[in-house]
Amino acid sequence: MNASRMRDNVERWLIHEGLKFEDIKNPENTFQILVKHAGPAGVPVEIFEPKAQQGVLVIGSKVNMKNNQIARYLGFSEDEKAKFEKKVADYCYTIQAINKNTTEDGKRKIGVYVVLDKEGNINQQELFDAMDRVSEMHEKTARFLMKTF
Repeated sequence: MNASRMRDNVERWLIHEGLKFEDIKNPENTFQILVKHAGPAGVPVEIFEPKAQQGVLVIGSKVNMKNNQIARYLGFSEDEKAKFEKKVADYCYTIQAINKNTTEDGKRKIGVYVVLDKEGNINQQELFDAMDRVSEMHEKTARFLMKTF
């Protein structure tokens, strides 16, 4: 499935489900779409195809750390930061999420992702199942951060 066809399919499926979305410009991705309220938790979900991995669809959401959590994190030594990130990665592994710790707009965020890469099998149902999973993973990760950090 070529990039523009994948993008067209994703947009058509989102419109069919009545979901509001917007394009995001990201030079690392062939296309990137932000769905403002997705899944059971109604969280923002990004859907994109990385330029480095044509034919792969990534569905993800970022959990914003609270200001007090960010302040604590910033006070950590490099060793403590590494331990915290390993703890988050271990937790994400238990909920079958690919995770990435990032800083955007001055905020620490934990991204949780699902990757769809069976090129012929990326369909509307798979996309919405993945969006629901990401929504649930977002909520579980947010609760994990509240409890453990």
